[in-house]
Amino acid sequence: MKTVRNAKLDDLDKIVGIDSEITGNTSRLNYFKTSIELGNCIIAKNDKDIVGFLIYETNFFDCAFISLVIISPSNRRKGFASLLLDYMMSKSPTTKVFSSTNRSNISMQRVFDSNGFIQSGRVENLDEGDPEIIYFKSKE
Repeated sequence: MKTVRNAKLDDLDKIVGIDSEITGNTSRLNYFKTSIELGNCIIAKNDKDIVGFLIYETNFFDCAFISLVIISPSNRRKGFASLLLDYMMSKSPTTKVFSSTNRSNISMQRVFDSNGFIQSGRVENLDEGDPEIIYFKSKE
């Protein structure tokens, strides 16, 4: 059974573990801890296991900005990213929600497109030769 909820500090080790599957390190531990403490981290579970998470902030021109959506590699393409985005939109503290992904990240672009986000611009020079595409969705 798929469920979504706000993360608790007890979830930190599992979140860091999922992130380290992708990044190969645990360097964002303090960032995740702070996000959980602020109530800005949402987790997706499959039965009892955490399989992904979403981190957002609210300091992007006074709008919510989803800074990370991470799903464990073995649980991708199973609807967990969409579940996290739906929950975020229903609980967003702001009417406007933004996010971004690299032009090379076709999978995440498809997730945004299929969840009603629209392209809202791009930022050059963050990653050499791979612009960041900004996405937007208004809370319904």
